[in-house]
Amino acid sequence: MTPKRMTREESRRQTRDRLLEAAAELFAERGVNGTSVEQIAERAGYSRGAFYGNFEDKDEVVLELLDRRTRSELREVRELGRDAESFADVLQGLRAWHRARGRHAADWLALRLELFLHARRNPELRQRLAERELLARGAIAGGIEQELGRHDATPPADPAFLALIVHALEDGLLIQRQLCPDEIGDEVVVDAVELLLRSWTALAADDAPDRPSRG
Repeated sequence: MTPKRMTREESRRQTRDRLLEAAAELFAERGVNGTSVEQIAERAGYSRGAFYGNFEDKDEVVLELLDRRTRSELREVRELGRDAESFADVLQGLRAWHRARGRHAADWLALRLELFLHARRNPELRQRLAERELLARGAIAGGIEQELGRHDATPPADPAFLALIVHALEDGLLIQRQLCPDEIGDEVVVDAVELLLRSWTALAADDAPDRPSRG
């Protein structure tokens, strides 16, 4: 059977995807500033012209990588909670997700830190990176409100601030996990989030007037 010929759009999408994959590998290995457009094109198996036919510059590649990863993880986490009937179900799904992510956590963390350092030197790019972070924190805030709502608990602070705490804690724990892999497991982030949510739920219960619980 003759293979189906790709459309022009399919071919362009494949080229773009390969360039992004090559850039991600090189950024993690050499850093953004240590990687050239020519190296990205060569790693992907294309010419310099193919790169500029898809991206304006390396900064656009940085933004695309961040955007894709952020949206992909948010989509995966939302799927985990869609059919969950309890907080325990959510935690179980998150633990499995973190174990699976653990196989590539070192590479993604190295890439994310490289992208952060690059954005720190570029004000415009830093603003775009901040937008991606706000997207992630907004999703976390929604999850916090949903879980506290299961217990009829009022958040002890602005959910956006609680989400900032969780997001920053996750980054720090992932770094510690890579530095001390024998002491810190893949599920450390879930353990920390579980502890925080239980503490916040208990705090809300202590501060609230007597009222029936939803269980």
